[in-house]
Order: sequence, then structure tokens, then C-alpha cells
Amino acid sequence: MTSPPTTTILTISAVCFIREAPDGASGQHLLTVRKQGTTRFMLPGGKVDPGETPRRAAVREVLEELGLTVPESAVQLLGEYEEEAANEPDTRVDATVFIADLPGEPKAAREIAELRWTPLAAPPPDLAPLLARHVIPALHQGCNSTVAP
Repeated sequence: MTSPPTTTILTISAVCFIREAPDGASGQHLLTVRKQGTTRFMLPGGKVDPGETPRRAAVREVLEELGLTVPESAVQLLGEYEEEAANEPDTRVDATVFIADLPGEPKAAREIAELRWTPLAAPPPDLAPLLARHVIPALHQGCNSTVAP
């Protein structure tokens, strides 16, 4: 008899950056990233290290992945969600998601292969489940959302 697969839980933290369409199109767009070797777009962020708060992890991950410094006081809680992981089988994420103003021009660094401004009004189908099922609906509800200039 085969035992069911063990589900791993990853504790992660991520940040939403929203701005008006960067290319003259209308509507708000969300900064999404695609990590090397993957096909799904997600928020900048990653695993919370032992002894680290979710807020501190979010700030650290933004610096590592986008090269941007965001003060901890500048990230506001959007929500906490649990969802299946986008790129790891038999894995779920326990995510704390924040929102902040974009402090500069992001650049893909470390494991980030691609940056994309994703339209909130018509998100494409290649988003991570956490983003598609929880974050974008929360942003549509207007929970603490801000628009960077």
C-alpha cells in the first residue's frame, strides 16, 4: 500500500507594488516576477528565515530580488493566505503579503529571470495560485492598496 505524499509547508513573505500602466495603457499594474527555471509569475518575495519576522523577510527579499531598499515601516499588511505552491509539487505556502510604494526602478537579480507589470483588470493565466486566487482578489477589494507615482 502506498502512503499519500507528504505536504511541505513553506512560510513565505511577499510584497505587492502597484502602479499605473507603465506603457501608456490604462489601469493599474502589479509587479510580478518569474524565477529562473519556472513558468509561473509571482510576487517578489521568498522564504522567511528562522527568527525573522515576515515584514523583515519581505524587505530583505525585495532588496535581494529587485535591488530596491524599502523601509520596514513602508510595507503595510495586505493579508495572510495559504495556498498550493506554484513550482514545488506537494508543497503549500503559508504567505504573509504586504503592499508598498515602489521606491525606484526594479531590476531582476539573483534567481529572478524576468520582471513583468501584470494588468490587474485582466491578469494572464500564468500566475502563481497564491496571486491568482488570493492576492489579486484582495487588491480588487481595495484592501490597503496604494498606487506608486
